[in-house]
Amino acid sequence: MKHEIIRDPLWNNIRVGPLTLRLMDTREFQRLRYVRQLGLAYLVYPGATHSRFEHALGTYHLARRTLALLEERDELRGVSAEQRADVWVAALLHDVGHYPFSHALEEIGAPNHEEIAEPILTTGTIGRILADGRGEGSPARVHALIRGTSESPLQGLISGSLDLDKIEYLKRDALMCGVPYGEIDVDRLLNSLTIVDDPTTGVRVVGVLEKGLSALESLLFAKYQMYRNVYWHHAVRSATAMYKRMVDDALRAGTVDGSALPAFTDEGLVHQLERIAPTPMVDALRERRLHKRALEIPAGELAGAPPEWIADDRDLVVEVENALAREAGADPGSILLDFPAKTQMLGFDIAVLRRGGEVQRISADGWTGAINLPKLSDELYRAARWLRVFTAPGVSVPRNSLLDIVQMSSDEVRGKLSLEAQLPG
Repeated sequence: MKHEIIRDPLWNNIRVGPLTLRLMDTREFQRLRYVRQLGLAYLVYPGATHSRFEHALGTYHLARRTLALLEERDELRGVSAEQRADVWVAALLHDVGHYPFSHALEEIGAPNHEEIAEPILTTGTIGRILADGRGEGSPARVHALIRGTSESPLQGLISGSLDLDKIEYLKRDALMCGVPYGEIDVDRLLNSLTIVDDPTTGVRVVGVLEKGLSALESLLFAKYQMYRNVYWHHAVRSATAMYKRMVDDALRAGTVDGSALPAFTDEGLVHQLERIAPTPMVDALRERRLHKRALEIPAGELAGAPPEWIADDRDLVVEVENALAREAGADPGSILLDFPAKTQMLGFDIAVLRRGGEVQRISADGWTGAINLPKLSDELYRAARWLRVFTAPGVSVPRNSLLDIVQMSSDEVRGKLSLEAQLPG
């Protein structure tokens, strides 16, 4: 069986076989060459132009490498050849449904990219290739791994606290951005992965050897540093907020069909907006004339409960942005709210094989006698997360007005907007 070698700046030689090449040569997978891994981060870090294509190939490489390590240690007993192959296919295809410019469109309510991947994987060219090469059930099994719903004992390699996707993107993103924050002990981590019987259910799952906990800590700290300094950098979030608003406006106006978004490349979508929904914001983003910070507060310094409505309630956010713009005598979109959210900085529900042979879970309750990784994860998340209000050049809003609105609950905000709407103009 003939294999090809692809040279990669991170992992060096990546070996791919005939089925992998057939999948890579599909139009759907080739689109990933033109979808940047880090969205608009290249406006801050010029090297961050790497693509989802490269990342998918790297994740595939790590999957093959991890399977080889597990097999070498005879830890894949009872795991069928079919289940093993599903893992590297899912690793290769896990981002095939991704929107242009990373996760930004999911922040305005677009369906999750794993959900979007289902028809791509189960029908069309990719579905036919998988069915022909690996059996009729292959597309559904691969999609279940990507969605995190598979009963395969290897599920955790594709979607879980220690999935290979995280390891790959943190290493690649740090390399391409030129920052020293993605330092993960990959060899130690991969060599610490194991298959254990879950102490609660008895089901076989991916776990980690106790000696690998230090490598797990390196993954957590790397993720924090990358969110703090790259993914949630203030200028990256300003550009992302502008992009979200201009796409959202086009969707609300009906000038862009939401169902067509997953088929676009980055440049394809921007070109489409320039053609059918031209606005000053599109030009500003093209020319890197970004909105500036009018207010920024670390999440840990917010009074009371965090205003999660800014992350979760897109309709209310747009209504508030428009109200603030009217009050400032500015155009809609001149004032943007941003409070990025991620469920957990690094989710912890990991089975650990202790040195004495006992399997124990690190869960939200922590682990007596060890670093409380779940609690530390929560603290790092709050430290990385900032609430910001961005304004277009020349637009001024009193700081106290902004502070008042962003520290209200969603119900208080709606009440305020309703009261203002009833006042005479």
